[in-house]
Amino acid sequence: MFAVGGSTIDPIMKRKNLNKRIRRLEARLQKGAKKLAKLKQQQEEKRRVTPKPGMELAGAKEPTVAKKAKRKLNLTPERRAQLAAAMKARWAAKRAAAHPQNSSADPGLTPGDLSQPR
Repeated sequence: MFAVGGSTIDPIMKRKNLNKRIRRLEARLQKGAKKLAKLKQQQEEKRRVTPKPGMELAGAKEPTVAKKAKRKLNLTPERRAQLAAAMKARWAAKRAAAHPQNSSADPGLTPGDLSQPR
């Protein structure tokens, strides 16, 4: 008997059994090759879809669009304070609507009181 790759081969093996073993081995090798090809294809697809930072794909540059600069509002201090108060009231009302049990427990609270910790 000969030891080849973890299996033993009998020198007096019948031709039919030897052919069967060869067929099975070839099928297993072909299946492994198909699996390997599939994994390589998936790897290549991922590489094409998500390039690493700093790596540029040739000809795949997207046109750069300059972002519009934010306009600074020219507000007076009084108007800024008025807007801040309105926003705080809106946020407090939103919080009160999200948690109705808090507002019903103390009916003397106003929306401005909710924003200040006790």
